[in-house]
Amino acid sequence: MGRPGSTGGFDRSGGYRYLPISEHGLIGDLRTAALVATDGTIDWYCCPRFDAPSMFASVLDADRGGRFELAADVPARTRQFYFPDTNVLITRFFAADGVAEIQDFMPVVDESREADRHRLIRRVVSVRGTLPFRATVAPRFGYGTQQHTVELVGGHAVFRSPELDVALTATVPVETDGQDVSAHFKLLEGESAVFALDRVNDAIGPRACPNREAEQQFEATVRFWRHWLSRSRYHGRWREMVHRSALLLKLLTYAPTGAIIAAPTTSLPEQLGGERNWDYRYVWVRDAAFCIYAMLRLGFTSEAEAFMGFISETGIMRGTGESGPLQIMYGIDGRCDLPEQELAHLEGHLGSSPVRVGNAATGQLQLDIYGALIDSVYLYDKWGQPISSAHWDEVGAVVDWLCDHWDQPDEGIWETRAGRRDFVYSRLMCWVALERAIRMANHRGLPADLPRWQRARDTIYRQIMARGWSTERGAFVQGLDDKVLDASLLMMPMAKFISPTDPKWLSTLDALTSDLVSDSLVYRYDPTASPDGLRGSEGTFSICSFWYVEALARAGRLEEARLAFEKMLTYANHVGLFAEEIGRTGEQLGNFPQAFTHLSLISAAFNLDRALG
Repeated sequence: MGRPGSTGGFDRSGGYRYLPISEHGLIGDLRTAALVATDGTIDWYCCPRFDAPSMFASVLDADRGGRFELAADVPARTRQFYFPDTNVLITRFFAADGVAEIQDFMPVVDESREADRHRLIRRVVSVRGTLPFRATVAPRFGYGTQQHTVELVGGHAVFRSPELDVALTATVPVETDGQDVSAHFKLLEGESAVFALDRVNDAIGPRACPNREAEQQFEATVRFWRHWLSRSRYHGRWREMVHRSALLLKLLTYAPTGAIIAAPTTSLPEQLGGERNWDYRYVWVRDAAFCIYAMLRLGFTSEAEAFMGFISETGIMRGTGESGPLQIMYGIDGRCDLPEQELAHLEGHLGSSPVRVGNAATGQLQLDIYGALIDSVYLYDKWGQPISSAHWDEVGAVVDWLCDHWDQPDEGIWETRAGRRDFVYSRLMCWVALERAIRMANHRGLPADLPRWQRARDTIYRQIMARGWSTERGAFVQGLDDKVLDASLLMMPMAKFISPTDPKWLSTLDALTSDLVSDSLVYRYDPTASPDGLRGSEGTFSICSFWYVEALARAGRLEEARLAFEKMLTYANHVGLFAEEIGRTGEQLGNFPQAFTHLSLISAAFNLDRALG
């Protein structure tokens, strides 16, 4: 599997060069993250931050990307699962002569205790019988563009590249060929071996990780995640899936700033062999704002507070760009410039090129982000802490700008690259921004130009009702005076724009079910009827599928909603994670795992639970 004519490189057991996107779990330390495949290979890892250049990227190029392979050196079946209620990943190997497991985790360290070390620990334990193992540590720095050296010094293997140095310590002998490090070892029942990978620099030197220390760090990491999860207020029917989603959203948080990224990967394809490959390692205002809703629902107010701090400290609501105060996305440190480039030397997952880093969509106008952000501020003010006067001044300035600029075409929630249009969803979320700001002002007696805000809000409402409704389709539609359906409009009752039992909405729900739903899975829109400027097709969008569940539940169609939800859960991977999309045969597509999907799972579960009683 892979690009025809590829030579050399990494062949997995069975001769496959790539495992499916879904065949991975995620570990992390709230600063960066790594994908661990079901065969024990780390296929993706960026250090020291989510958006840093990769050092392991075999998920994007099996030959040139780099990998950390660790596996039984005999034929073995594998099973992977999360240690209960944590982000510690266990990969088990079942062979003829024994059973062993790899415990993969990244200790979560506070700022005062070497947070910049970014220690990644791989602890191998033989639990039954005897098993031989092999390890290959083959980093390819700078997305595979930078040369590196490796030397064995005092029991450590130190990899040095122009921008990053890392040290490998192991409790078994290792050797090097001058570029990679490898080991072959055998574990008897009850024995263990440890590999620890550390970022090193002038201030942080290599450090051994003996078995006892690895066990202590394992226990500390388990305690950290379980203590964090114990704050959850969710005790409903789907506790395991909801809590896995919450743990994933926390993993996608960048602790130093409170930013929440859309996904920890770049360029995993929305269509195998297609060009819809994007870098998601940034803060989408929309995604992060919706994450805050999900976190607040579960009782995680400190994450919402941290994101509000990110908004304030980076000053993103005080922006003065040509397209308005807000960009659609920012770097995890709040930077605005995210230049997009293609990495032509990487073949892409299963030959799906181009591989992109950076994201040119930063220059797009997407007016819906104002509604998402101000709704999250409103919810934080309601369920978290009252917002400060300075923060309210920022909200007021943004809403004043929106009063003058809501009625213009934009690229919309789906970031189309075919030019700006009058998207109904963008108008809907502008209405949300104004409506929530008015609520806050009235509730707390805050200063606001309420007559102006109310006029703009009501004008948007009337425009959507008059021009966003198609009598011919019997439904609300994608664009003003349009006939194309769009799954983003499933948000209409959730945004409280329309009653979930309004006849116009029920007719829209029926039309969406007929045109865009396939066995509970929901397509965003029909790109043949609404060209988006990109070649190829795509799978169903999992966030839309969970929105559909919630819309059915709110409409009182509880049996349909529950069946659709249970069906959606069967499309999760073996550890309960979702990518952005699902392909025709149930495969995960797009960047993985994706925050958007998991926050909508939480919302659907919460509201379906409440409706079922």
